[in-house]
Amino acid sequence: MAVELIRRGKKILLAGRSEKSLADTAKEINAAGYYVLDTGDTDSIPAFIEKITTEHPDLDCLINNAGVQRPFQVHGPDYDFDLSKADQEIAINIRGPLHLSVGLCQKHFNTLENGAVIMNVTSQLGFIPFSVINPVYNGTKAWLHSFSVNLRTQLEKAGSKVKVVEIVPPAVETDLHRERLDPDDNKRHKGSKALTIEEFMADVVEGWENDSDIVAAGNAKAAVRAWQEAFGDKYAEAIK
Repeated sequence: MAVELIRRGKKILLAGRSEKSLADTAKEINAAGYYVLDTGDTDSIPAFIEKITTEHPDLDCLINNAGVQRPFQVHGPDYDFDLSKADQEIAINIRGPLHLSVGLCQKHFNTLENGAVIMNVTSQLGFIPFSVINPVYNGTKAWLHSFSVNLRTQLEKAGSKVKVVEIVPPAVETDLHRERLDPDDNKRHKGSKALTIEEFMADVVEGWENDSDIVAAGNAKAAVRAWQEAFGDKYAEAIK
């Protein structure tokens, strides 16, 4: 996403835990800068928001893309259950996006005359939790979907110019499965039907260009469409 936005002339700032990885990536894609941030450490987020908005007062977009997926089986046989890792997964996947979204809205985005955008990257597993070995991850993405829906409604009702966009990937050829027994089981050479990065971004760009509130890619489109058909009208009626 950063590469595509830079291609479109946007100024991109990266944030993440590994300074070396950030520095290398920023140089590779010609990002405007980077910040070291562990989104699971929510106590550090207010200082991060203060620093980045002071140094970049034109900041008008947040993409909550940080996330981890850790297999979790209560009775095995392939994985154990580590509650401390599950707590960290929840902190990164839920508390981080929550604190960043709300903090930036309160501190900065609501002051921008031309508005801003919050993009939350969820997952088709937040709609259909068929990856049974990932119950914590599935739950965090279901939460982020619901949060995105409600935050969008709150901001719209308040007359805010902050737009909330949900990006819903299916399986994509990334390193998300790095903690599995086979970390490459989402790769095409292993028989996976996961999208390539290029295929995923083609659908994301189409959603951006259509100004969609929910941007789904690949077979995640069917899951989102089913949710909208089942609950879209009911939700719209309930929030009147």
